[in-house]
Amino acid sequence: MPVATNMRAEDEAQLTLDFPIKTRLGPDDFLPAPANEAALALIRRWPADWPDRIVTLVGPAGCGKSHLAAIWAAQAGAREIDPRALPSINVLTETIPAALLIDDADRVVDETGFFHLLNFVIENRLWLLMTRQRAPLPAEVALPDLLSRLRRAPAIEIGSPDEALVLAVLEKLCRDRQLSVDAQTLAFIALRLERSLDAARAFVAALDRAALAQGRAATRALAADVLARLYSDANEAEN
Repeated sequence: MPVATNMRAEDEAQLTLDFPIKTRLGPDDFLPAPANEAALALIRRWPADWPDRIVTLVGPAGCGKSHLAAIWAAQAGAREIDPRALPSINVLTETIPAALLIDDADRVVDETGFFHLLNFVIENRLWLLMTRQRAPLPAEVALPDLLSRLRRAPAIEIGSPDEALVLAVLEKLCRDRQLSVDAQTLAFIALRLERSLDAARAFVAALDRAALAQGRAATRALAADVLARLYSDANEAEN
C-alpha cells in the first residue's frame, strides 16, 4: 500500500518551514543490497564489460534505479534526456554526445522519435542507459519495430528493497536531516513500512515535520503515530 507523502495540515501543531534537503546521488551514497547487486555491478563494469550499447535498468518505483543511473551518467558524462521531450536527430547530430540517459523511459510518448533515437545510438556507437518500472509490453507499444528494439536491449532487474535495506535507508535519511532516532525505533518502523525507498523518504520527512511542529523528540511513539497517519492518508487518497 503506497504511503501518502504529506500529512494533513490540521495534524501540525504549529507552522514548520520545509527547508530543501539535498538528495545525495553519489557512488558513496548508494546502499548495496542483494536486490540491487547485479545492477550495481553492471554500472561498475562500464564501459569495458557492458553487454550492449543500450542497456535498461528495470525495477519498481523507489528501488534505487534512478540513483544508479545518476552514478553512471556522472562517470559516463551522459546527457540526460527528458522522456516526454525527445530531441530530434538533427539536434543530436549537432553535438553527438558520447552517452545518453533516459530515466523513466516508460513515459516516452513519441514512439517514432524514440525508435529513431535508438537507431542513432547504434549507428553512432553511443552508450544509452534507460530506466523503466517494467519491461515493455506489446499492448503498450504500438510501433512493432520499437518494441523489437526495446526487447533486444539487455535488461537488468532491481528487486524491491528488503527490510535490511529499508532500515539502512531510514538511518541515512535521518542523518541527512540531523534527526536523532534510536536504532530500536528505526527497526520498529522498517518492519512495518512499505518496502520502498520512496516510502522511507516520505516517512522520514513526515517524522521530521512532526517532531519540529510538536517540539518533541523523534520517539517510537511519535514514529508510530506518524506511520499510522501516513497510511491513513494513503487509504483516504485511494478511496
